[in-house]
Amino acid sequence: MRFGYWLPIFGGWLRNVSDEQMAASWAYVHKLARRSEQIGFDLALIAELYMNDIKGVEAPTLDTWSTAAALAAVTERLELMVAVRPTFHNPALLAKQAANIDHIAGGRVSLNVVSSWWKDEARRCGVPFDGHDERYARTEEWLAIVDGAWKSPMFSFQGKYHSVDELVVEPKPVRKPRPVIYAGGESEAAKSLITRACDAYVMHGDPPERVIPKVADAQRRRAELGLESMPVGMAAYVIVRCTDQEVRRELERITNVAAGSPGYGNYQDWIHNTQLEQRVSLEDYSVSNRGLRAALVGTPEHVAERIIEFEKAGINLLLLQCSPQYEEMERFAEEVMPLVQTARGGVPA
Repeated sequence: MRFGYWLPIFGGWLRNVSDEQMAASWAYVHKLARRSEQIGFDLALIAELYMNDIKGVEAPTLDTWSTAAALAAVTERLELMVAVRPTFHNPALLAKQAANIDHIAGGRVSLNVVSSWWKDEARRCGVPFDGHDERYARTEEWLAIVDGAWKSPMFSFQGKYHSVDELVVEPKPVRKPRPVIYAGGESEAAKSLITRACDAYVMHGDPPERVIPKVADAQRRRAELGLESMPVGMAAYVIVRCTDQEVRRELERITNVAAGSPGYGNYQDWIHNTQLEQRVSLEDYSVSNRGLRAALVGTPEHVAERIIEFEKAGINLLLLQCSPQYEEMERFAEEVMPLVQTARGGVPA
């Protein structure tokens, strides 16, 4: 199991708490990223939204790509999974930009390709917003150009949405044959594209019994195409406390989202513009990506046991959120990571 986390570029994850003591600032994410690799985290996911869907559209949010470039220069080991939405980026220019940041990072950049969901953000930014399946068709062409630019000395492509003629991107990325491309989605269009054109699958939070058939389906699709199995990651919100009473108190604190909360208006937008396998409750929406359904909530021993269950279910990477991020990641690294290592038969550091 690899341990990753969401970089809090929105100033936190709770839609009902205005100030989580983790400002959307370079100072905070710089400190967090540097510390995270010291205490054993493997990866930081840098999400991409140009407006803040957690705290409300008027709240600050960091730019993804300039933040990634800056972190590439001040970290040494951390993989930087940088989210990218094809409707917001010309594929030729993004291929160049990502390759350059990969050189700054010494080969530690990967992409998380997201086919967009926030229609109101697109409207405000003047960006096209297609129907669901058309967004994935656009993403497929976009990926073909990025992949070709990274692998070919010169690349041409003519498609419905994107075209390039004799494109040259040099230097190529450090990581060969290309930086890892992660993607997630639960619709047939998404799953088909991911298994054909991506390297790893990331999913919303769910309990192990729901994860097992999803992992099996992804690996079956890969095998049918004659491709090797792919790593699978999952989002999860983590709460580690010593007693059940403390756990219940923290859960109550973070799940009392109501109409009028800063991010509430985006709830219906997200539900309407995605094709999810399960209806998402408002409590689920308290934190992003169904993170609470993973149930990484409880004593250190319980959380460690739950992580081993996910590992047995086929999950290779956990993408954690917590609040406040810095302090709770310290707690997780100190109290949970050694237990996971011991359960595998290793000796904690």
